[in-house]
Amino acid sequence: MKVVWRKDEATVRDVYEALQETRPVAYTTVMTMMRILQEKGYLTKATNDRAHVYRPAKPSQQVIGGMVRDFLDRVFDGASDALLVHLARDNKLTAKQRRLVRQLLDEKESDK
Repeated sequence: MKVVWRKDEATVRDVYEALQETRPVAYTTVMTMMRILQEKGYLTKATNDRAHVYRPAKPSQQVIGGMVRDFLDRVFDGASDALLVHLARDNKLTAKQRRLVRQLLDEKESDK
């Protein structure tokens, strides 16, 4: 999704080549994932000169929000506090991230 958002539109080959720059991945894996993302409504597909061109179907923040909710439902039974506790206890939050969380919490409190 990040590659398609960055390019605004991309073929499987475009995404495959972009991913190859950071890690090895099979072309068929990219093709399968893009098909799944299309089936889930995250990408749209059009044919252009025999190649399928994919475009984002939704803005990145909307998709990321849905994916996070799905992850929370599947892994933490929908409990966001369990994820936060896990991150805090395993020292997965950097000092900068802890400051950001505190700032967001303070902003939410001042909105009330």
